[in-house]
Amino acid sequence: MEPALIDPFMRAVTYLRVSVTDRCDFRCTYCMSESMKFLPKKELLTLEELDRMCSAFIGLGVNKLRITGGEPLVRRGIMTFFQSMKRHLESGALQELTLTTNGSQLEKYAGELVGCGVKRINVSLDTLDAEKFADITRWGRLPQVLRGIEAAQAAGMRVKLNAVAVKGFNEDELFTLQEFCADKGMDLTFIEVMPMGEDMDEAARLGQYWSLKDLRDQIETRFSTTDLSESTGGPAHYIRINETGQKIGLIQPLSHNFCESCNRVRITCTGEIYTCLGQEGHMDLRPALRNNPDNDTALIAAIHTAIGSKPKGHDFDYSRQRTDGQMSRHMSHTGG
Repeated sequence: MEPALIDPFMRAVTYLRVSVTDRCDFRCTYCMSESMKFLPKKELLTLEELDRMCSAFIGLGVNKLRITGGEPLVRRGIMTFFQSMKRHLESGALQELTLTTNGSQLEKYAGELVGCGVKRINVSLDTLDAEKFADITRWGRLPQVLRGIEAAQAAGMRVKLNAVAVKGFNEDELFTLQEFCADKGMDLTFIEVMPMGEDMDEAARLGQYWSLKDLRDQIETRFSTTDLSESTGGPAHYIRINETGQKIGLIQPLSHNFCESCNRVRITCTGEIYTCLGQEGHMDLRPALRNNPDNDTALIAAIHTAIGSKPKGHDFDYSRQRTDGQMSRHMSHTGG
């Protein structure tokens, strides 16, 4: 299918990330405040509305759908939504259905996800130290996540770990994480801390920032690397460790702006579309959805309007020793 969504900078939008809930069973320190106030459930799109929303985008040429949260697998009845999306895989309109998860519910749902056509997933895991894991997630327990990863691999899913690079926290685990993934045949992606959440302490956020340029320099004290041209449709730049063949992704919104190739937009669990993670601009698609229950004409028109306002890029910047470009919303609101 030819992409029908072309932004003002002639980038085709073919990748949709949808948050199905703002709730999570963890409280990661770089993502949420400890005393998060979650949305009333009545404000969330129903599973049927999420189906209509995603199906409209797929009909406009979106061929990759990633489900996010919060933690998507804590949403009640979420597996019925995945089962419904399977029809788009079977028709060929959707090339990939996937999700980003903290891994806490994978032991329960891995088999069902595979049955719905999910072939690979991203698991957010920043440390393999149980005590540190409990500290940074506040509520999480590492053994539960590790069992979930094992269950996903046993079910036949390819697992990629996403690790937020946090200065002073997991710098000493760079090679531990690299070796863990190599041993288990998993890809690994590091992500720079982004300035999300107006109630997050600015000094602390600056202190957390670990440039992935520095991280790569550390990798190259032990290995040689080669830049790869391949892409999985997301913002990661990939390198290969020559000695092992392992592929490592680097998502560098601060130290290496990747906006020129952006092909994605995000829908929140309340139906707002954010055409850039690093900009406050958004549009509410919920009225077009709810006020027209019998057809999607108004929804499709609203989607086109939103894509027409997609900005060229974000304004994240730590270079002046303040978190310029900081977003008022938490990452969990927009979806990871």
